[in-house]
Amino acid sequence: MSAHISKIYQYIDENFDDHLEKIREFLRQPSISADGTGIRETANMVKEFIENLGGVARIVPTDGWPIVYGELISDERKPTLLFYSMYDTMPADEPGWIVPPFSAEIVNMDPFGPTLVARGALNTKGPLRAFFNALESILAVEKELPVNIIFVIEGEEELGSPNIPKFVKNYANKLKRANAMYFHIPAKDRDGRIRMHLGVKGIVYLELYVRGGDWGGPTEHGIHSSNAAWVDSPVWMLIHALSSMKSPDGKILIDGFYDDIRDPLPEELMLIRNAVKTFKEDTIKEQLKVRRFINDLRGEALIKQYIYSPTLNIDGIIAGYTGPGTKTVLPHEALAKIDIRLVPNMDPDDVVEKLKKHLIKHGFNMVNVRVRDKYPWAYTSLNEPVVKAMIDTYREHGYEPEIWPWLGGSAPFYAFNRDPLNLPFVFGGLGHAGNAHAPNEYFVVEDIKENEKGVVTFLYKFASIMEG
Repeated sequence: MSAHISKIYQYIDENFDDHLEKIREFLRQPSISADGTGIRETANMVKEFIENLGGVARIVPTDGWPIVYGELISDERKPTLLFYSMYDTMPADEPGWIVPPFSAEIVNMDPFGPTLVARGALNTKGPLRAFFNALESILAVEKELPVNIIFVIEGEEELGSPNIPKFVKNYANKLKRANAMYFHIPAKDRDGRIRMHLGVKGIVYLELYVRGGDWGGPTEHGIHSSNAAWVDSPVWMLIHALSSMKSPDGKILIDGFYDDIRDPLPEELMLIRNAVKTFKEDTIKEQLKVRRFINDLRGEALIKQYIYSPTLNIDGIIAGYTGPGTKTVLPHEALAKIDIRLVPNMDPDDVVEKLKKHLIKHGFNMVNVRVRDKYPWAYTSLNEPVVKAMIDTYREHGYEPEIWPWLGGSAPFYAFNRDPLNLPFVFGGLGHAGNAHAPNEYFVVEDIKENEKGVVTFLYKFASIMEG
């Protein structure tokens, strides 16, 4: 560790109480993209974060929620990192929160000790503010950063990032100055191991909607359930349509659904075989609060199932009466929210068309399909300098990362990884946090400090590799 990095670490230690309070303040500001709560106020906060560093920033309007764009350029000869992040969060209306979700309280959470609990603690306002804390620390000690940074921080990631492609196209000439893209998020599991992923799956999010009409069913409102003897049910029709697409053993029954999936590359198989040596499925079970995996898979077979299996998942079904007591009703409409995770080389538009053809083929013409968002998968080679810098960062802090080819989740990295930018990317960071999209989302307090130090290490490692 160099002397100047050691001084920056010391600065983080000495100012950590202030850093923690800045994170808590940011988390207390709601920013729910689903309904717009606090979105514009949060965008203004992010703009101020960049300006307080000495950078320039603007709030860029889109057809939805705005994107915060900024630049912190000290020397055009330095490597440039495109820092992509998000300031929006999921709603926080789930039952089971141990503290109000926007109070950002610190509680003792077993087995971690003091832990910051809030919506956005992990995904990703906590890491976002920690990143700015780290930049402030570097500037306080060294007066300038080791790299230039271009900021792209959106407010619609939880809605599928519908306006990112247009933004990238419009700002391509500015964004092309970057050498790589970085998405900052804690990567340590609850047992203290670092899991690193080189790629993300694509996604299609859609709604299947059935309403009574010429085909049958009530057309304007729910009716007495005794009429089920002679009137069709939109709810049953939706259930039959859903069950036609997936068998009980998990196979997706849409014609051609699996046709374009490519086999794992040799590089990916090597990574999986290395990962198996340290992978502990019981840790994943504990973290997810599940008791078994599909078909009781273990080891390499389980990892391959997670990485290379496309999914057809029902996020929720909305229909009829679900209140207390009884109300016998034949509903006039039913809605299912669906997400499909895409693996290489599946195309989102092609998958949507195959789903629509499946519904028509099986007689479900009354099922309407509304696509809410869709984007493809993305992948970066293990040999990219930005990936090497992240691996070196983990090792510098005493971790040997468990490297996986793919994450089972999705993120819009394709927008930076494909034309017109074609940037390599990496995502990760130090520290442990958990419960994204769930009650009691958290970030372990002591790990926040480690997370900020990891940002410092990563930026200097990246600069060194690029300049070397």
